[in-house]
Amino acid sequence: MPAAAVEALRAHLAEFTAADADALVFTGDKGALLRSGNFGRAVKWTRTVAAVGLPGFHFHDLRHTGNTLAAASGASTRELMQRMGHASMRAALIYQHATSERDREIASAMDRRIARQARRKGGQSS
Repeated sequence: MPAAAVEALRAHLAEFTAADADALVFTGDKGALLRSGNFGRAVKWTRTVAAVGLPGFHFHDLRHTGNTLAAASGASTRELMQRMGHASMRAALIYQHATSERDREIASAMDRRIARQARRKGGQSS
């Protein structure tokens, strides 16, 4: 597992996978590697995502969700490229959606910087 995995993922993998660094996350009935052709059937993907309220959710949507969360957490384009293993900025930009929540975070951070600067200026004598 990468050193920079989120704690929720670390805990989940510790509970549901073998301790071996090369352990498989998804396995078939006999513990063997799953192939893309039988993955959905083997893990009952359609039934499982519907049961958790995400009908129509695709496996690749996990990648999109993770990268969107990384971008919303402040990851730069270069950092997203590194996490995704892409050489092109175009792919990373897909995940940098503008959101109202992130817009508020940016405005708040700007307010804090302005206030700090104003305090510094106000504390100086002429």
